[in-house]
Amino acid sequence: MQANRVVLGAAVVLAVGLGAFWAGMSMGQEKKMNTRVYELRTYTTLPGRLPALHKRFAEHTMKLFEKHGIRNEMYWILTDDARKDNTLIYLLSHESQEAAEKNWKAFQADADWIKVRDASEADGKILAKAPERVFMRLTDYSPGK
Repeated sequence: MQANRVVLGAAVVLAVGLGAFWAGMSMGQEKKMNTRVYELRTYTTLPGRLPALHKRFAEHTMKLFEKHGIRNEMYWILTDDARKDNTLIYLLSHESQEAAEKNWKAFQADADWIKVRDASEADGKILAKAPERVFMRLTDYSPGK
């Protein structure tokens, strides 16, 4: 009976110790391995083409992004008079900068994307210029971290 208690006690101590060790390892790895990058993109459309861009994103693009490892984070419409009718700003994220490049190459080569893009532009181009893009990483003190 006493031997069983000692073995059970030792097992509990070992389990708690291993749990703390793995939790510490996990937290350390998470900090060390946090390579996620965020990509802020701004699209400026030709006059009257913003609704077509919204439709393309809502019905197709967002799903295709996810298919290629691109995480949809946030999408914004502007409220200022100068750009509210021709600008979409959105935030994506990728596992790393290298993953971002790989994800975009795969997305741009995707036959489904090419088909969707071409169909959405059958009545004219949507974008007035190439998208603006900025890559970012969270600071150590960011609330989102």
